[in-house]
Amino acid sequence: MAPSSPAQFAAVIVAAGSGSRAGLGVPKQFAPWRGTTVLRHAADALRSAGAGTLAIAYPADFASAAEEAVAGLDDAIMVAGGATRQESVLRALEALVEGDHEVVLIHDAARPDCPPEVIDRLLAALKSHAGSIPVLPVVDSLAVAREGLMADSVEREKLSRVQTPQAFLFADILAAHRRWEGEPSAGDDAQVAQAAGLQVALVEGDERLRKLTTARDFAETRYPRTGTGFDVHRLADGEELWLCGVLVPHSRGLAGHSDADVALHAVVDAVLGACGAGDIGAHFPPSDDQWRGAASSAFVAHAVDLARKAGFAIGNVDLTIICEAPKIGPHREAMRARLAELLEVGLEAVNVKATTTERLGFTGRGEGIAAQAVATLIPVERD
Repeated sequence: MAPSSPAQFAAVIVAAGSGSRAGLGVPKQFAPWRGTTVLRHAADALRSAGAGTLAIAYPADFASAAEEAVAGLDDAIMVAGGATRQESVLRALEALVEGDHEVVLIHDAARPDCPPEVIDRLLAALKSHAGSIPVLPVVDSLAVAREGLMADSVEREKLSRVQTPQAFLFADILAAHRRWEGEPSAGDDAQVAQAAGLQVALVEGDERLRKLTTARDFAETRYPRTGTGFDVHRLADGEELWLCGVLVPHSRGLAGHSDADVALHAVVDAVLGACGAGDIGAHFPPSDDQWRGAASSAFVAHAVDLARKAGFAIGNVDLTIICEAPKIGPHREAMRARLAELLEVGLEAVNVKATTTERLGFTGRGEGIAAQAVATLIPVERD
């Protein structure tokens, strides 16, 4: 019988495996991934999609880790898993019997990214079938291997990659698991359902439902990062004028705790921002006397080192110096060369521009110099 209203459903999360192939020192369902545990991501995704009661099968030796992973989830039922996946699912289903549920989704915790669109398709298919599972096409050619040799080929058009969550009418899948007499290593619940004579519909899956299996799967997906920096220093008599690590002849220089190289300070803030490391003031506070009169090149070296330790290299830096005087043009190439040297990049990765404010504001009145920078960091392979 089709469910009267599949908008809300019960859910089983299978999280009782050892997850040893990931080599993380802890079952992978309790490992951190994108800010929280894999298990919590799976639970939150199901709850967001409309799951009412959750039954979570966990490894008996990791009860405290399981409780911690789902802390704050109201009404989550924690069930010690069995020796096989099928046994763990059956225990979780039995824990849901008192809830009088019409529909249940059974999901592997190792698939933490669960698009709600897939769940919608699964529930819609239950209007005419006892079960439904998400699948994706097989895109590679397949071969049957025998003793290291190709023995036969397989028509990939007849095959699909099966994912979870898998949706079932609760009474039907519970009865199927209770009657299961196949091998204990049933790969998923669709096999159990089919063995019981239930029709299982195939719906479109999603690549986001990929299963986290090895340590490589847990490696952070790294993208280029961009940061911005802005700094201002006032012009004063009796000071040297340093810009981009170049001493520029001028009647006045920039005043500050260090050498007041406003251009390098903007670049440092841009690099620190791109690798999420705060700002220049946090690393080199003006209240610390050891930085009095210090060359700002040391600040750049520190920022580049932090980026490197975070797994990034400098991609490029674009710097704009804002002042009425001195003229930057005659010194531009020397500034580019010095900045490229400090950033440990090629000259083509550094751009230095200059502009005025049309005599408006403090820079227009010649009271100070401002600089703004944009830095892009690119991820590098770690050993």
